[in-house]
Amino acid sequence: MSEPQRSSSGGSTPPGGDDDGRTCLRSLRQFVDQEKVHLRCAARGPEELRYVIYRCAFTKVIARATTYRRLLSTIKAEYDEVIVELKRREAGAEAARRNLAASTISDLQKDTSELQEELKRQKSCEEQRTWIPGLTVAESGDAEALDEHLRHLEAQSAALLDRKSRCVSLEVKGELDAELQAAGRRRDELSAENHRLKVLHKRLRLVCERLEDEGRQVPLEELLSSTLENIRRISVTDDDSRSIDAELFGDEEPTGVDGSELVADHLDRFNELFESAQYEDAALVAARSPGGALLVTVPSGVELSADLSLHCVPFALRSGASQLVAHAVTQNKLTFSEPLGDVLTQHAQENPGVADLCLALATLVYQACGQSRKSALIMCRRGLVHSAAEFMSHCTDLTAEDFIWVVCRSPGGLPLLRLLTEPRCGGRAAILSVGGACSALLVDPQRRELALRLLDDFVGRGRGVLEDVILQDSDSSVDVWIHVASLCSELQRADLSRAVLSVLLDQGGTRVLTPDLEGARLMEHVFM
Repeated sequence: MSEPQRSSSGGSTPPGGDDDGRTCLRSLRQFVDQEKVHLRCAARGPEELRYVIYRCAFTKVIARATTYRRLLSTIKAEYDEVIVELKRREAGAEAARRNLAASTISDLQKDTSELQEELKRQKSCEEQRTWIPGLTVAESGDAEALDEHLRHLEAQSAALLDRKSRCVSLEVKGELDAELQAAGRRRDELSAENHRLKVLHKRLRLVCERLEDEGRQVPLEELLSSTLENIRRISVTDDDSRSIDAELFGDEEPTGVDGSELVADHLDRFNELFESAQYEDAALVAARSPGGALLVTVPSGVELSADLSLHCVPFALRSGASQLVAHAVTQNKLTFSEPLGDVLTQHAQENPGVADLCLALATLVYQACGQSRKSALIMCRRGLVHSAAEFMSHCTDLTAEDFIWVVCRSPGGLPLLRLLTEPRCGGRAAILSVGGACSALLVDPQRRELALRLLDDFVGRGRGVLEDVILQDSDSSVDVWIHVASLCSELQRADLSRAVLSVLLDQGGTRVLTPDLEGARLMEHVFM
């Protein structure tokens, strides 16, 4: 500050102001130095704490000034603005540096990824340059030849996998061979024991026959000597062996064992021996099959027996050969029977994947053996409700009880019931009497809901619909409909009971309710 300024400002400060000013400046310098040391500010460069220290010192100077306080305040404000602007620029520069660094890193990563992909492609190309075994140089570049070679390799792979599935390890094969040898030795022992018992049986039978022969009067000594001599010369031939087997074991059946499983085991063993060219052993296995199932030969065009059909079909179905069963059924190679249809139906329930095929085959079997109601039920289970109703309309052997049986067991009970109770084309009566059906269903706790829903359907379509249904039902008398109304009332369905009774009461005595002669017996008298 110049001398004139000091003199002019001296008027606003007390005497001795120069000394006070110097003292104040020294104290400010000491304050600044102490704060720098205490806060450990850097000696050079921008520092936030240094800005704070000088701002505080500037504030103290302004507080002691009198004449230039406004000017100093303005200078301080500009100083603060400069500091803020410097900070903003520094923050912007730092953000720009960070963005640039991030962008640079991203570009480097992208370039690195592209270089790695290029290296992989180059390596793959180097690997593909090797010749493919089994192809010439020209074929290695031909797409069709490569596709053909690929199909050939896939076929070889499938064949190897199939062969692997049929093989076992050497350890398992050794164990199986040991078990087979033990079983063979056991078989030989049992065969020898069986032969001894057969000889004993024949000798005892001979003795019994000689003792029971009352027509011959021979001395006892001569009888015993001749009998013992014959016994010593006895031997059992093959024909005798077969006759003894037939006599002793002809009517014996396995108990506690599933015959189809025994047949399946023998068939698997027979196939294994036959494929390994052990034909004699395979023939022995076939000869020992339960019931001689593997010895049965059927000429072309001749059906298998019913028992053999029941043995073969479950085994084929469990083995997944449903198409083989379908071929046998459609080509009439089996003897159709109701148990055979039941087997197909049961398999359809247990295996949804082949349910439709098995149910279709069961329908053919039931129709062939005259089981019309089971055929209709199978159609309903397949969702062919209209076809089932049409089929039942042409079956003369079905009774009303059969219709109710099908309706009660059908998954589409209500739609089928509606189709059966609707009048047919040409003015013909419905297949099933509405009154009889409702009367039979309402007494069944599990099926009464079907009858109630049917009556609700008639009532919901208008009172005239229910009246037409009752009047056209020529197979139900008034007593049947009164019984239906009574059952509805017992089931807390007074609305249906009133609707039925209202139709009956409106007829007013005796009249012909339908054009045909049978309709005349629907209502004779209505008793209140």
